[in-house]
Amino acid sequence: MPRSRITLAAALTVIASATLAIPAQADTATPVTATPLKITVRTAERTCTVDADLYRPDGVDAAHPAPAVLTTNGFGGNKSDSTADTARAFAERGYVSLAYSGLGFGKSGCLVSLDDPRIDGKAASALVDLLAGTRAADDGTKIDYVTADKKGDPRVGMIGGSYGGAIQLATAAVDHRVDALVPLITWNDLSYSLDPQNARDPEAADVPGAFKWQWTNGFYLIGEGQPLLSPSLDPSRINKLSCLHFVDDACATIRTLNSGRYPAAETQRLLSYARSVSPVSYLKQVKAPTLLVQGQADSLFNLNEARSTYDTLNAQGTPAKMIWQSWGHSGGLTDPAAGELNLSEGNLETSYVGRRVLSWFDRYLHKKDGTDTGPAFAYYRDWIADPNGTYATARDVPALNRTLYLSGDGKLVDNREKVARGSREYRNWLVPTSHSESSLAGLIGLSDPAPYDTKGTYLDWTTDPLASATDVVGVPKATLKVISPKTERVQNSGDAADKLVLFAKLYDVAPDGSKTLVHRLVAPVRVPDVTRPFTVSLPGIVHRYEKGHRIRFVIAASDDAYGGNKGIKPVTVTSAPDDTGTVRLPVVP
Repeated sequence: MPRSRITLAAALTVIASATLAIPAQADTATPVTATPLKITVRTAERTCTVDADLYRPDGVDAAHPAPAVLTTNGFGGNKSDSTADTARAFAERGYVSLAYSGLGFGKSGCLVSLDDPRIDGKAASALVDLLAGTRAADDGTKIDYVTADKKGDPRVGMIGGSYGGAIQLATAAVDHRVDALVPLITWNDLSYSLDPQNARDPEAADVPGAFKWQWTNGFYLIGEGQPLLSPSLDPSRINKLSCLHFVDDACATIRTLNSGRYPAAETQRLLSYARSVSPVSYLKQVKAPTLLVQGQADSLFNLNEARSTYDTLNAQGTPAKMIWQSWGHSGGLTDPAAGELNLSEGNLETSYVGRRVLSWFDRYLHKKDGTDTGPAFAYYRDWIADPNGTYATARDVPALNRTLYLSGDGKLVDNREKVARGSREYRNWLVPTSHSESSLAGLIGLSDPAPYDTKGTYLDWTTDPLASATDVVGVPKATLKVISPKTERVQNSGDAADKLVLFAKLYDVAPDGSKTLVHRLVAPVRVPDVTRPFTVSLPGIVHRYEKGHRIRFVIAASDDAYGGNKGIKPVTVTSAPDDTGTVRLPVVP
């Protein structure tokens, strides 16, 4: 399809359907038989039918069972356009595979419920029952050829991306029979994904962020447009009381976010709902070994989300490893860099991430205890030309080990004693004056202007030219103190929309003055209290600042991909050697 003719709905389906498409190599593929099935399930909300395809490798039977792989689509996809290649690929490698359309998508019934464990997770658990042979499909089909750990407990792994990633964690939380997970480019906390708040202080826990309106409304339109994308007369897919195809709380959440208002009681209820259907709320119940794969080019679900999931799983003793690949929702999804796992080519055996996936399933589905599943943490480096050497590995995500200070003269210095006294001011306009990205531009054939900030609406601090290349790998943090008397007068109004909003970001400035906003990522912040210092977690990055380049830290008043300030709120930042903001970086050798 020519790029210029891609519709918005089709483009959103492409990016949302981020499930692996990995055809097996023809010379090693096992012949496979595919059988369409319908399975009627009862969730916490209603009864509906799940549309699935079962892929059975030749030679697999009750006397010669095989482990199973369960997979479903990204948001807006279905079993055919998102998961069929994945399921067939693993079946051709000897696994029994079951691909299904997620609830509310394709020809599966029920409302779209955002991978709620009580609904989507319970439905997926019924499919595990099917693989266990303890229930039949609607046509009477029963499966008795999946490897079992014990009666009713099949050996089953899950794989998929984005919406098909979070469902794995939701399923494993309600069904401990799941043996291995490989979630790609998915979320930890939908309240952060859709309304990001990057202030990390305890007092910010209940303060909403800045509405990510482009991404959120794009996916909302795809959910509401399901009858056009996948026509169905199934009455279980219609919500007669609220919006068309989402559960009530999801409808209320999108309406509140689009209103631009954050009344305390309603906002907390809806943010609590978004968290309740997110892994952040139920990870303590996930025991299945998990290989997290997150994309560096991803402003929808950034690296911080995978880091949060990874840290939680490790802290509770759930086996977990993490890979930061190059592509995500914001780039490379359909055209990965050389050597990366390629969705169209299916280079499992010849890509780093592909080999890690195969070894993960070898270890936990085939129970090959001696299998090396790789290092705890690995990350793609776009500055390495050799496709065979693009990944570096580490025991853990690098720690914050370099501190820079905000000087009153606009410099970013490496020693507090170099900080000059001074103050500077910016103020927002009633319209956005900074641009990081047009979230959907590349997908619908539109060019996206380079990131920019309008003079007078931002402040920046810049280092001297670097004496050597500097590799930043991880989640930078900044500590700030701002002065905004106009905000101070209204910030306790009861509507969090009256609080100050700002956007923190890191640029790479070349010797010729050109600048790069790494993967166009920004950190939206709704300042909890402008009378106190606050800490900002910037988006995780993997980036080399070359010798002679400079690091620039910016706080801007707005960003046109997000909701912003209510009214004009001038902001002043002061610096002194004994009292100034800092930027901390995770720098690796």
